[in-house]
Amino acid sequence: MIQVFQTDKDGKLIKTEQMEKGCWIHLMNPTEEEKKRVVAELSIDLDFLHDALDEEERARIEKDEEQVMLFVELPYISKTEANEEMFSTVPLGILIKGDYLLTVCLKETPVLNDFFQGKIKNFFTHMRTRFVLQILFLTATYYLNYLKRIHRKTELVEHQLRVSMKNNELFSMLELEKSLVYFTTALQTNKLLMEKLSYGNYLKMYEEDKELLDEVMIETKQAIKMSEVYSSILSSMMNAFASVISNNVNHVVKLLTAITIVIAIPTMVASIYGMNVQLPIQENAHAFSIIMLMSVILSIATTLIFWKKKYF
Repeated sequence: MIQVFQTDKDGKLIKTEQMEKGCWIHLMNPTEEEKKRVVAELSIDLDFLHDALDEEERARIEKDEEQVMLFVELPYISKTEANEEMFSTVPLGILIKGDYLLTVCLKETPVLNDFFQGKIKNFFTHMRTRFVLQILFLTATYYLNYLKRIHRKTELVEHQLRVSMKNNELFSMLELEKSLVYFTTALQTNKLLMEKLSYGNYLKMYEEDKELLDEVMIETKQAIKMSEVYSSILSSMMNAFASVISNNVNHVVKLLTAITIVIAIPTMVASIYGMNVQLPIQENAHAFSIIMLMSVILSIATTLIFWKKKYF
């Protein structure tokens, strides 16, 4: 899908059909025809589109005489087969060439949706440097929000693990840990990109742009710290609860073994006196009662021994 936008003097985003100077062109999982149209009208390299649509592409920035190419990793939420949230990242390609700004993404993301829905203040498509910085700032903000959601989900799973002996909660924690690894890696590469923007001569920046870039750096560093802390907590928690579940299983096995031994004593006595041989007190009129009493006494004695040893 290809969309072309341009803001008016009041900052209202207007959808247009023609690629005019100062416009914003967005490609979302484009077809081959749409790729060819953009390449022809903007005279850009098709490799840029292929890189932007590669899910494994990492954040970086390149510049030549005519254009600046940026690749940013955006946070993204998808659904698992069990309809649970799975947090991951998706690359966004940004190309600035002349008076045009092109963005390319494989999936629909909340970061760009905020621009589409007019939620961003002081947003103008012709202010390309400011636009790029606003994307980076919003990206860092969404990372922080998603990290908080991951932390809340972790606390919920932790509560479930306290009363559960199943593996489902551990698998949920594993998914959250994978998400944190994706986020940490993406944030680190985004940070390197911003450092290059800060020290390199990639984009023309005014004083306000530099201040916004500093804010983006602060938010990104905070997100990196949060993801590292949450990842460490989650990893420790998984190890701890895996040990707890193992101990619970051992306790159950020990309890069942003790119960089996207690039950086996009357069975053993009954088996002995069920043999067709000469046995003590078999001629006694109260032999059955004596044997039953002896079985009960032995079972009670065994139970008391196990109780003292805390097998029950």
